[in-house]
Amino acid sequence: MPTVTEELNNLFAIPPAEELPPDVLGELQSICRLHSISAQELSYKWESYTMKMGTEQTKLDITTVRAFKKDLQEIVEREARSKSHMRNADRRGAFATPRATSKGGDVFGMLDGITPVQKSTSGGNKRKATFETPSVTKSSKANSMSSPSDGRSLPVRTDPAGQQPVSFAERQNPGQIIETLNGHLDAHEPPIAPHPEPRVKLTANTDLKKFRYRPMAMHLSEASEVLDDRIDEFQALIQDHYKLEDSMFGNAAAQATEEIIAVGRIASDTPEGKLNSASIVLEMSRRSGAGLRVSLKVESISFEFFPGQIVAVRGINASGNSLAVSEVLEIPLMVPAASTRSNILMFNESLGALEGESSNAPSQAMNIIIASGPYTADDNLVFEPLHALCQKAEETCADMLILIGPLFDTEHPLLASGDFDLPDDPSIEPDRATLADAFRILVGKPLQALAQAVPSITIVCVPSTRELMSKHVSWPQENIQGRKNGLPKQAKMVSNPVVISINEILVGISAQDILYELRREEVVVGKPKESNLLARLPKHLIQQRHFFPLYPPVDRTLLPKTGTEEGIATGTPLDVSYLKLGEWLEARPDMLILPSALPQFAKVVEGVLMVNPGPLSKRKGAGTYAQLTVYPRKLTDEERGQEMVGHKLFERARVDVIRI
Repeated sequence: MPTVTEELNNLFAIPPAEELPPDVLGELQSICRLHSISAQELSYKWESYTMKMGTEQTKLDITTVRAFKKDLQEIVEREARSKSHMRNADRRGAFATPRATSKGGDVFGMLDGITPVQKSTSGGNKRKATFETPSVTKSSKANSMSSPSDGRSLPVRTDPAGQQPVSFAERQNPGQIIETLNGHLDAHEPPIAPHPEPRVKLTANTDLKKFRYRPMAMHLSEASEVLDDRIDEFQALIQDHYKLEDSMFGNAAAQATEEIIAVGRIASDTPEGKLNSASIVLEMSRRSGAGLRVSLKVESISFEFFPGQIVAVRGINASGNSLAVSEVLEIPLMVPAASTRSNILMFNESLGALEGESSNAPSQAMNIIIASGPYTADDNLVFEPLHALCQKAEETCADMLILIGPLFDTEHPLLASGDFDLPDDPSIEPDRATLADAFRILVGKPLQALAQAVPSITIVCVPSTRELMSKHVSWPQENIQGRKNGLPKQAKMVSNPVVISINEILVGISAQDILYELRREEVVVGKPKESNLLARLPKHLIQQRHFFPLYPPVDRTLLPKTGTEEGIATGTPLDVSYLKLGEWLEARPDMLILPSALPQFAKVVEGVLMVNPGPLSKRKGAGTYAQLTVYPRKLTDEERGQEMVGHKLFERARVDVIRI
């Protein structure tokens, strides 16, 4: 059993360092003792704290860890005061005296919310939620669309810890490159003028019509069949890959003295609580194991498990109560994406790279910019980060801009409360304005300006389950309407998740934060094969051939708190009947774009380029985006004689993660 010191070093030490500085380690140990929490729970609180702060001061040192300790203590004190206040209120309410009323209400207020209340009709042109009291204050004129109607300056909205947001204009180190992959390749050189024609051909490899299903109409029988079919498909895949006989597979729940191979889904033996090495069970399909569950004894192996993972285990169930696992068979990977030689040459020519040239110039490379929401800070709806991103795309004459939701965030405090000023625009009638009008002005206008400045650009918009403009509330998720919401014709609306082809490159995108949820649910037995967390988590998606292999999703009350009054995250509203829409059907993508609350990164995992651009705007400060410089695919003499050629994107793409 590892000690608290070892657990803290494993969870908090940043590679290549293996141990924390003594002063930082001492403070973390003090927090664990003070609040009686484990090192694992402390790491979750640290992740939540860094996302809440939203500033650049998130590096773990003695200063930030003391601020973190102070913040935890303030939260505990606030909760204690709140509970004390509730108890006092209950005691007072038990002996309450009837109060006089001058507004026509009843004495005890029993009819409040039932009888209509006359409200004043004076005031500015504002759209307010009439069903509840606004929970947050408006921003001043500098940070919102207009000033409060009474003309007084209201205080700037602060976070629960009391720290004021960082103004976007005062952000630190804008344009700074914080991480680079394939730095030996030159960055893209912007042309003198925008290209006259688009250099990018966009193709959807996903049938978008299948995502137009009716949400919230799931039948248990359909869901169970989908889950069973996935187990049976993996069993057939493993049997074919390892050339196994049917007799080698068996029911892991049946008592036997012979070694068998069982394929099933990892689950926990209790519906509540986090999965651990002692609570792992294997759930089999009805065809292979009558739908039974059996406990797994995994002390003799080293592997990483998570709920919903499909595994093939070899072992013996001598007692009939548990399967002693001796080996976990590796699931074969999908074949890498490939294109015909003629298509490769055609796309190279569209970039200006002719066959026979010895090298490629940076001007011939594709320029792709990737960003993920939110696109504005919690204290305003000005969308300054989005404007800055569009300006960057215009200056560099980007070939493609990929915007991953949420664009209009349901977790934004002002949008959630309904208490915000409408944009100053003559096309909006205050009495008839809708959210679509606000979206058209706040989000559509900067994209329209970008499309006019760079007509050859292609804009890809991927929705999120937090998308306020989407009527589709579950994942997998239908695309939103673009032209109706004021987006330019260059904007292509796709589903969530989606697999697209950018010229010859196969790209998978999912707006759901699977990496953070895997980080919380993964249990490592023995020594992990990959010690780098940010390289290990994406590998699960490649092995499971799915954008969201976790089942069930993490309870949304356990996710990082939001800035809304309720404070509970949207989570993953999973429609199990349509989980197959999240599978990879043909080949392993060349690139996976996986926005996450985890630190932004760009890595190569199993030949797949993994990119987490990070949020463009944090709750209280500016965020990051990713810029790709993709060079044409040069063919070797041997490849010129082949019909199909691999893409090898990870060798010819430079990725820069940049502060906005």
